[in-house]
Amino acid sequence: MNVVIVGSRYFGQEVLSALAGERGLVISRVVAIAADDRLFLAAKARGIEAIVHENPHLVTGAHIPAGTDLIVTAHCHARVTPDALAKARLGGIGYHPSLLPRHRGIAAIEWTIKERDPIAGGSVYHLADRMDSGPLAAQDWCFVKKDETARTLWERALAPMGLRLLREVARGAADTGTIPAIPQQEEFATNAPKIG
Repeated sequence: MNVVIVGSRYFGQEVLSALAGERGLVISRVVAIAADDRLFLAAKARGIEAIVHENPHLVTGAHIPAGTDLIVTAHCHARVTPDALAKARLGGIGYHPSLLPRHRGIAAIEWTIKERDPIAGGSVYHLADRMDSGPLAAQDWCFVKKDETARTLWERALAPMGLRLLREVARGAADTGTIPAIPQQEEFATNAPKIG
């Protein structure tokens, strides 16, 4: 199964490492935010084609090669357009560090801490027109420690959870040719706008 990874930074690099080692998955291209980004450099070091999308807020069909089966976003704040999703046989999935639909948006972990949520979680969801709003493919949860910060919660639990969930969903897609799609419960939706 041909996978395109769209993303950046540490988490993008870790997703690349996790998926590149999975049976049945071939990383055919990486789309990164800059030529000096960790994801871009990691792809180049593995001999994987890597390109930079010119607009950091948009990934279009021009960025997705023919024959793509799945787009995976990893630390991606760009909107993946409908024409990009249409070029991938199974569409696209992303990881969000909250129990969607709670804390949709760019500062989900910060809002988890600010709201003193005792439980946090992560969601693999189908990419859709509205950010963080597509059907769910997988979720998991964890407790939040009383003295936890957004950074420690991310490093301790949510980043490893995201790697595991993305790997499980992508491997399942390679094995079955499908991805679970459970509608989000809109009545529980909250926004997590950027803090500061």
